[in-house]
Amino acid sequence: MENESKEEKKGGKCGGDYKHLFLAKFTQTTTQQEIDNLIQGYANLVSLVPPMISFRWGMDVSQENLNQGYTHIFESTFDSTQDIAEYVAHPAHVEYANKLLPKLEKVIVVDYKPVPVHPLS
Repeated sequence: MENESKEEKKGGKCGGDYKHLFLAKFTQTTTQQEIDNLIQGYANLVSLVPPMISFRWGMDVSQENLNQGYTHIFESTFDSTQDIAEYVAHPAHVEYANKLLPKLEKVIVVDYKPVPVHPLS
């Protein structure tokens, strides 16, 4: 599949223990076409930046009204914090960020390692 992540191509066994979350609120002057193009550009980074395993995105659908105006959520997967640092410094990411950031009113970026929690028996 053309849009398969590296994780999917390897049957989900690629690692990817670290998540890079990017919450965004686009400016009011950013058009839907610009947003669509920027999302596609973000997705393209998977094939341009070697340590980036996968990319997913979605829009806020919460009914709690606690999103503080953030509308778009982007999630990238990496094997380590060093891989995230390599991604951030990669020329393709820097070029992309220089296109994206001027279109944003505000942004939050969080990197974390998910911790599985199993229900008690």
